[in-house]
Amino acid sequence: MGASVKRVEDLRFITGKGQYTDDITLPGMTFATIVRSPFAHANIKNIDFSAAKNAPGYVASFVGGDIPEAIAGVPCGWQVDFKNGDTMKEPPHPLLARGKARHVGDAVAVVVAETQAQAKDAAALVDVEYEELPAVVNISAALKDGAPQLHEGVPNNCIFEWELGSGMDVVDSALASAAHVTKLDIVNQRLVPNAIEPRCAIGDYDDSRDFHTLYTSSQNPHMIRLLMCAFALGLPEHKVRVVAPDVGGGFGSKIFHYIEEALMVWVAEQIKRPVKWTAERTESFLTDGQGRDHITKAQMGFDSDGKMVALKVETDANLGAYLSTFSTAVPTYLHGTLMQGLYTTPAVHITVNAGVTNTAPVDAYRGAGRPEATYVIERLVETAAAEMGVDPAELRLKNFIPPFDGSENQPGYQTQVALQYDSGNYEGVLNRLLEMSDYENLKKERDTARANGKLMGIGFSTYIEACGIAPSAVVGSLGARAGLFEAANIRVEPTGSVTLFTGSHSHGQGHETTFAQLIADDLGIPMENVLVVHGDTDKVPFGMGTYGSRSLAVGGSAIVKSLEKIKAKGAKIAAHLLEASVEDLDFADGKWTVKGTDKSVAFGDVSLTAYVPHNYPEGLEPGLDETSFYDLVNFTYPFGAHMAVVEVDPDTGKVELKRFICCDDVGNVVNPMIVDGQIHGGVAQGIGQALLEGAVYDESGQLTTASYLDYALPRADDLPTFELDRTVTPCPHNPLGVKGAGEAGTIGSTPAVVNAVVDALRPLGVKDLQMPLSPQRVWAAMQQAK
Repeated sequence: MGASVKRVEDLRFITGKGQYTDDITLPGMTFATIVRSPFAHANIKNIDFSAAKNAPGYVASFVGGDIPEAIAGVPCGWQVDFKNGDTMKEPPHPLLARGKARHVGDAVAVVVAETQAQAKDAAALVDVEYEELPAVVNISAALKDGAPQLHEGVPNNCIFEWELGSGMDVVDSALASAAHVTKLDIVNQRLVPNAIEPRCAIGDYDDSRDFHTLYTSSQNPHMIRLLMCAFALGLPEHKVRVVAPDVGGGFGSKIFHYIEEALMVWVAEQIKRPVKWTAERTESFLTDGQGRDHITKAQMGFDSDGKMVALKVETDANLGAYLSTFSTAVPTYLHGTLMQGLYTTPAVHITVNAGVTNTAPVDAYRGAGRPEATYVIERLVETAAAEMGVDPAELRLKNFIPPFDGSENQPGYQTQVALQYDSGNYEGVLNRLLEMSDYENLKKERDTARANGKLMGIGFSTYIEACGIAPSAVVGSLGARAGLFEAANIRVEPTGSVTLFTGSHSHGQGHETTFAQLIADDLGIPMENVLVVHGDTDKVPFGMGTYGSRSLAVGGSAIVKSLEKIKAKGAKIAAHLLEASVEDLDFADGKWTVKGTDKSVAFGDVSLTAYVPHNYPEGLEPGLDETSFYDLVNFTYPFGAHMAVVEVDPDTGKVELKRFICCDDVGNVVNPMIVDGQIHGGVAQGIGQALLEGAVYDESGQLTTASYLDYALPRADDLPTFELDRTVTPCPHNPLGVKGAGEAGTIGSTPAVVNAVVDALRPLGVKDLQMPLSPQRVWAAMQQAK
């Protein structure tokens, strides 16, 4: 525990020995290509397969009308009520469009052939007659009277209107009496996740057993099985196996139950052969669950001493054409509940109007609601500091929640937006950041640069996030349609080696290393003696997958519970072998020892006895195999402080990121190197949003950034060497004291970079910029200011 052990899984990945879904080949396998709508909004008048059926290798083809009405399609996994108590609108999301296409890339038909190339060629011969309809892509426009309507029964395209926090009258009154009010209009632009491995799904049907198997590039196979069986296809779960093998990245985009997964399962049963669908990169751009896309009006009020008195946020949230699995939770319970930030603001209110548009569905993307909330708060704070002429670090320190550890003497902090923070020392991370950056000298360097005509800027961001996405009772009361616990089964073999079956799925997080560290450290055995198994519903007892930085906080805690059971049973066996009582034994360094003596028995001897029970405690079951389910009692709350230092080219508007410094607090750390890697990746993605990335739809609903020629991802030469450090404030309510690290970098980095660029341009009169801060956009802002 606490050692930077190299990732054991990397050897197979870097030597090409990983097995991803598309690597799987089954006997008799066929291949599917999906015919997708070229229009954002259109009636489907007719579909002609006559030419496709004569194509070489053709096997079968299906349209929406071929699928029984009882198969309604994939569900939304989270119910959000209107602020007046009405139930949200939930339009159906069919496996194949029925009569109407609602976004470019909407699945209209599927063609199956003997090879992938033949399926693609046959699909190109399908003749679809469309009647194009007016489209709407901007969420604020979609919610207005007279906008094109996507679904019957969804007036004004509004899925729900939701609010949280202090009373609106309380917030309005506080703002009206504030000594200073900062106002901003903010667009948190849409992003495309771009996992390195495109999505893939293989359906296989064994008619001799009436048994379905789905192989899929998913972050949570048990959740996929649950949603597919209970909602999408209505299959009995004991007749369905879902396997998620090695997965090449997800960033949230592989949490959701996609139509292609259920469709391949259904098609396989129809043709009685396995069928594989693998997305091409353009399909990924058009159909993967996208992220962000909020339009927000925000106000923050201060008294004459610079203390925050109120925050008011009004957000229009774009959910895309259909409701994805967690889409409705993102702008509400993962976004609205974080509007307290790190501050003592006594009055906070947020309103969210969520609706549908003729665009790809929007759902959780790395950070999922937390980056959007942090961006609003931190842009307001930095702007307010400039308007009031105070140092942005000092303004934050003045308004931070005082340190607390979650103990009885320093209980959790109750926010104005429902959540109760577990523990935190927010001034600690910011003060450490100021030390790391040598802030006072850095400000002098900026002054000197400006005196020499350079546009240098410094930007801050402090953040908090809610991780673990638990407990189940709480999220259930908020509309979740599943529990959010985690399971771990630990099987000790007779020779003392250990196999862990975990419901937490690894797609880059390094679970095979960190979970093995956890078990090896606790049992006193070598790491090489621990095998980590995940991603197969037939092997793992159950699990809710990996997202929301929950793997250690929830999955790791389930492992600890199972380890405690293993050691408790092992102690009974050891006591019998040592002719002592359980109370007289200590367990350390892989052996049980009678207190005050040198009499001991090793873990391996106990495990062998458990399976060869010749000399064994009477009434105790043989074997050493334990399963635990763990449900958090609260979210965990990592936090941190980030700083960006930039220089802007006055002639081109190009932003050069000179330094990026961050101090994060993710609680206790199992593997510092892996946590650093998680922070690095998150920061890179956050910088990508600030400077480069943005999914752009034109007025007709065409995605104009549907390739890497038009969608700019950050590259190595866009990024400086990151300067990282950590403080440690353990979580008080899980056995490991961990908080979560996977999304921290994404949440804190984006506002820090934007704040730095605005700071650089402030001498020119620029007060705000909308992301991404491309050279053209920055240059245009400078020209307008001049």
